[in-house]
Amino acid sequence: MRKILVVLGVFLFLLSSCSSSPTVSRVDASTQTDISGYWNDTDVRIVCQSLIDDCLNSARVDQAIKAKRKTPTVIVGRFKNESSEHIDTSIISSIMEQTIFNSGKLDFVAGGSTRDDLRAERQDQQSNASETSAAALANETGADFMLTGSVKAMVERAGNQTIRTYFVSAEMTNIETNARMWIGQNSEIKKIIVRPKNKA
Repeated sequence: MRKILVVLGVFLFLLSSCSSSPTVSRVDASTQTDISGYWNDTDVRIVCQSLIDDCLNSARVDQAIKAKRKTPTVIVGRFKNESSEHIDTSIISSIMEQTIFNSGKLDFVAGGSTRDDLRAERQDQQSNASETSAAALANETGADFMLTGSVKAMVERAGNQTIRTYFVSAEMTNIETNARMWIGQNSEIKKIIVRPKNKA
């Protein structure tokens, strides 16, 4: 009898585990979703659109293009997360790079780990590829400017309410002179999170 009860208990446990599976539904990628109150994809879209528009419409960017008499070349540097939460800042820099590049106003060269991989491949070709097909060394296109940025968050708490305000900045700097070509900041993302009060 005891064995039957044990088997029945295990069966009921497995049955309840199966019924507690999450429900998944698909939504349009542009749908605004705020579940936790933390940084999310909607925030990325708002911030990137604002910064990209500011950059592409900058009088200083236009001046730099005219001064170079060619399309200036940019390399993406670090976008630092200086907030207390996990934010993948590479998404911000990647969207900005892609959109600005596709505008035709600025060219980009590979940086970071991609550049390291390309350099390793070129070096490998010197020993393993034919002389006529091997990529030449020391023939990279030098960047004129570097795009960098950061994400900061200000958090204010009182009782069961939390206010999160995000400050996202981006800068384009002349690599040779350290002069800023463009500076932009977005502080539109502000969220009020109200949590249920604990019952006494």
